Amino acid sequence: QVQLVETGGGLVQAGGSLRLSCAASGRMFSMDAMGWYRQVPGKQRELVAPITSGSSTDVADSVRGRFTISRDNAKNTVYLQMNSLKPEDTAVYFCNMNRGSLEFWGQGTLVTVSS
Repeated sequence: QVQLVETGGGLVQAGGSLRLSCAASGRMFSMDAMGWYRQVPGKQRELVAPITSGSSTDVADSVRGRFTISRDNAKNTVYLQMNSLKPEDTAVYFCNMNRGSLEFWGQGTLVTVSS
């Protein structure tokens, strides 16, 4: 069973930065596609940034140029560097792993950006 644990959320002023981390348990992490999602109450969960097992990345248009996803396979960890944060980035951020037909989620970490 895979466990994903997100850390790094918190309260930050607009324009500030945070780095989220997602630590994964188990083996074969380097072969898994990972991603960061976010969700605000009353809205669907949205994909923020995916990263493949080969470390190809993408980001949503709403965060392009501000957020960067990366991974460290030696540490079984994926990161989301968030710069120039805006109040509209306020959400619960979730880590996601895709392993074949299986999908795993972390418990989420709250990011609050004050204006």
